Amino acid sequence: MKLIDGKQIATDIKKEIAQEVREMVEAGAKQPHLAAILVGHDGGSETYVAFKIKDCEEVGFKSSLVRFEDDVTEEELLAKVHELNNDTDVDGFIVQLPLPKHISEQKIIEAIDPRKDVDGFHPINVGRMVIGLPCFVSATPDGIVELLKRYKIETSGKDCVVVGRSNIVGRPMSVLMSQKAINATVTVAHSRTKDLKELCASADILIAALGAPEFIKGDMVKEGAVVIDVGTTRVKSDQTKSGFKLKGDVAFDEVAHKCSYITPVPGGVGPMTRVALLKNTLLAAKKEIYK
Repeated sequence: MKLIDGKQIATDIKKEIAQEVREMVEAGAKQPHLAAILVGHDGGSETYVAFKIKDCEEVGFKSSLVRFEDDVTEEELLAKVHELNNDTDVDGFIVQLPLPKHISEQKIIEAIDPRKDVDGFHPINVGRMVIGLPCFVSATPDGIVELLKRYKIETSGKDCVVVGRSNIVGRPMSVLMSQKAINATVTVAHSRTKDLKELCASADILIAALGAPEFIKGDMVKEGAVVIDVGTTRVKSDQTKSGFKLKGDVAFDEVAHKCSYITPVPGGVGPMTRVALLKNTLLAAKKEIYK
């Protein structure tokens, strides 16, 4: 069993991005600029945005944070999105999800200029991804593909099972894994899938992205499988100072000894999700997707 060290790979990629940014600026190009809109004071969102700002500093990006309280109206938020769309200094921006219930997340996502949609959620970017055109790919699937490539994990002709069908992870992940660059044969499983245990146990590559702590047990994984754990659920714990612990979708202690490769939680997919956003912002700054 070999641990896939997402933290180390993310560090390596950040160094590569920082070097490219230095060269761009020295050549007279504008410093890449990532902006984030944060609504309310959700603890997870606050932490995630703070990490994004720190990441920007590390690679030499300019970053901006726009804050709104929970009672912001949909019209006010849309107005800010349009303002950022038209701000020539901002290369890419994100609207941190989730949003308050009185705001339509889909309406906000669709209002973002696809050329600045570095989260890769806009239907135009999703559609371009599906048919294999250059696009901004959503961060978590992009990060997973990068891990597979950097660890030189064989994917061509392999049976891949993706457990989870969200628009942010499961669906785009299944599309990417089936494309010619990866060439896996993909099955998307979910809560209504029959014989789920047997299906998972047939996978050469198992990607767990359902948001259910330790759902994937030892008897659901075959010997030698590659297991990618996307789950990051905070559960109560008396073993940490914070009183919480991050749990993945995979029962690590049951599964790890059976795997050829496995991602830990934390330190696996999470750091790659953050670095994928930086990659998209750099692409946006270089105008490499939409020429």
